[in-house]
Order: sequence, then C-alpha cells, then structure tokens
Amino acid sequence: MKLAQRMIGIGTETAFEAAARARALEAQGRHIVHLEIGEPDFDTPANIRDAAKRALDEGWTHYGPPLGQPKLREAIADESKRFRGIDVDPANVVVTPGAKPIMYYAILALIEPGDEVVYPDPGFPIYESMTRFAGGTPVPYALREENDFRFDPDELRSLVTPKTKLIIFNSPHNPTGGVLTREDIEAIADIARERDITVLADEIYGRGVFEGEHFSIAALPGMAERTIILDGFSKAWAMTGWRLGFAILPPALVDPFSKLIINSVSCTSSFEQMAAVEALSGPQDDVKEMVEEFRARRQIIVDGLNAIPGIRCRMPHGAFYVFPNVAGTDMNGTEMADKLLYDGDVCVLSGTAFGKVGADHIRISYANSRENLALALERIAEVVAKIPASATA
Repeated sequence: MKLAQRMIGIGTETAFEAAARARALEAQGRHIVHLEIGEPDFDTPANIRDAAKRALDEGWTHYGPPLGQPKLREAIADESKRFRGIDVDPANVVVTPGAKPIMYYAILALIEPGDEVVYPDPGFPIYESMTRFAGGTPVPYALREENDFRFDPDELRSLVTPKTKLIIFNSPHNPTGGVLTREDIEAIADIARERDITVLADEIYGRGVFEGEHFSIAALPGMAERTIILDGFSKAWAMTGWRLGFAILPPALVDPFSKLIINSVSCTSSFEQMAAVEALSGPQDDVKEMVEEFRARRQIIVDGLNAIPGIRCRMPHGAFYVFPNVAGTDMNGTEMADKLLYDGDVCVLSGTAFGKVGADHIRISYANSRENLALALERIAEVVAKIPASATA
C-alpha cells in the first residue's frame, strides 16, 4: 500500500514510545520507575466523577453541538474571567476531544504550503509535526538553559518574516517547566500586532504556576482578536483519559473550527462535558492540593539531581517537569535516557524529543509519588557513578 506523501514527515510523541519500551521491560519482570509521561498521578476529583455519573443517568449520551454544549461553553467563559481576567463571549469558545485538535485545527485553518510557523525549541513535538503535515515551514526559536528557558526577544523578532502566519508559545512550559514573564509575553504581543500575526497561546499548564500568577496574552490590548487560547482539563483536574480540551478563539476562526470538527470528530462526549462544568464551577480544593504536592516534589527532584555529579538542574517555575543538563556526565540526553532505562530501570525522555536545543538534556516528569522519586534519584545516582568506569572499560 502506497501512503500519501504527507505521511512521510509526520512526527509522534516520544513519551509514548518510551513508555512502550518500559512496559516491555516490565513484562520481563523488571520494576521501572515511570518519569516519562506528562500525566498527573492523581485520580480525577470525586465531585467531577460524580457529575459524570449523574450526566449518564440523566441521558447526556447523545450527539451534541459540534462546538460544545452551551452550558460548558458558558462555564469556560465565566472561568476565564476569573482566571485570566478577560471577558469571553461563549460564542467564541470551542470544546474539543483533547487539546491536541486545537493545534491541528488552528494550523489547518491558517497555514498554506510555504507559510511559516514560529514555535519554541525545546517544545511540544506536535507543534512542528502538524506544521509540516499541513505543508508549512516550522521555524524554531530557542529556549536556553542560561536564560532560565525563556526566549530572547530580539532573536524571536529576527525569525519573523513576511511568511510568518503563526507564533506558538507555551507557558508554563513543557518540557522545561519554565514560565515566561509578563515582559516576555508583551514582546510576543508587540511582534504580533506590528506584523498582524496570529498567536497560539498554549496555556494547558496555566493553573500550575508556583511563583506569581498566570498571565494570558489575550489580556493585552489588541490581542484577544488575534489569539487562540489552548486549554483543557487534563492537567489541572487530572482528567487526561477523559480527552477534553477547549479553545477561546478570535471570532473569525469559530466557523472554520466548526467545519473541521464536523469533518473529523463530529462533537465531543456530552456526558463528559457536563462533568467539565462541575470541574470549572465546583470546589477547587483538589486542584490547589495537587499544585502544592507538585511544589514539594519539585524541591525533592531538583535537590536530588543537583546532588549527582555531572548533572545540573534549574528550578522550574510551573507545570511538573524538570529539564536537567547531563553533559557533565560525558553523555548526551539520548544516551543518558537509554542508559537510565536499560541499566537503571528509570524511564525518562531525551531532550531531543522536544527539539535540537535539548540535546544535552533529559526531561523528567515528577508527577509520581515522593517515594518513587526518591527511588529514581537513587537509581540515577548509581547509574551515573558507573559511567566513567564503563566508558574506560
């Protein structure tokens, strides 16, 4: 069977590939500490689960409107006023099965072959993959360790050309845990307004900021009409398996998104949307407790990694990832990730899964118990301690 040419360049998520390798080792009887998947290790809060059960009993089991149930779209608009400080018309809210379709639909709706998409490196791999799939040209901008994984505004500006149609940024950031300052976000807004460029603001980790508060680019003058806000329920409410995302769109993109939804998934699960209303409007104690637990784990993992010779790790400011530099071990990120899995029974990701800038890094998700983090750190230290001997053998 001959596949279409567009399939040649489509990428994937290395986290799922790494998890599959780890499971193969577990099938052989080995005990693996999983630090590869970006998924909260908490159950979905009980009030949300109960709301889903009620919705099933009430008959929310049929097709719904392509753009989402009106009650949820209204709840998202209300919550965005509280959380982001912006007024949102529910008509501009779109609900999707997971947040990835928002990236896909935005790129399909905006990008012609040859158009350029500026995106972060390191960054979520689907930004680049979907750009290539749509025939666009991905243009990475660097997030460097020495700048606390923030970008250089002058460098970003230099990458923008007349072909640039979309700028993507993600804060808090996967894979580094970095958080952009308000000044950083204002710099993106300045470029977008000057060059009339649409912005995709990936705010999926926005409720996981450890210092200060989340700031949305859509709150800046002239940005609501040119910003696609990507968000969802997976991270903040531990609902990864529910596959519920949403976007706040400029009015001009609502109809294109509707057509793309109808042509791809028809609609999003109705009973889950009723549960999502409860997630937004119900008690937020579980969300706050989860963030505080991640804060404690952050300290454990950063202190533990920095105590290992050859590894250095910056303190992340959001999400639940660290992006340590392992160059001091005389290994790059890919070599270290493989060695930790096969010699140390710890599954992490190579930094190159997120772009070229991360070549000397690995990504660790600390969405795991304190006990497992301690065990992982012990195993990592043991593996690193053996590297010089094995290298000279």
